Amino acid sequence: MTTLSTERHEEEAPRASGEEPRPAEAHGAEHEHAHANPVKVWAILCVLLVVSVVGPMAEIRIVTLITAFGIAGVKAYLVAKHFLHLGAERRYIAYALAVSVAFMVLLFAGVAPDVMEHHGRNWKNVAAAKEVERALHEAASDEH
Repeated sequence: MTTLSTERHEEEAPRASGEEPRPAEAHGAEHEHAHANPVKVWAILCVLLVVSVVGPMAEIRIVTLITAFGIAGVKAYLVAKHFLHLGAERRYIAYALAVSVAFMVLLFAGVAPDVMEHHGRNWKNVAAAKEVERALHEAASDEH
């Protein structure tokens, strides 16, 4: 018994004297990360979901844009931070994520002019033009 208590006292002695902790102790402290309660994060995500669904019901364009894109960005950040643990990973993971997002934006910028138009230099999107015509005709005949 005295051997165990002596060993414990010896382990605590360097800390009391202000010396650096042993490598094994430092290793354990290095990998400790504060994690948010996943149920709390899930509840926040549910509240944001309700706001993003109810927001467009106000039929105010800026509110719709903020609730659609702003809250979607916040939800994506929360999921990446708390459930994918990207904040606890090494720095190159964040760089890889930033490069992926940059390539996605580049791809969208490259194809958006063709996809968002109903006609191009060598093609015409007949189905989209018919759908727009039908929707305009339906909106004109609606009595709102």
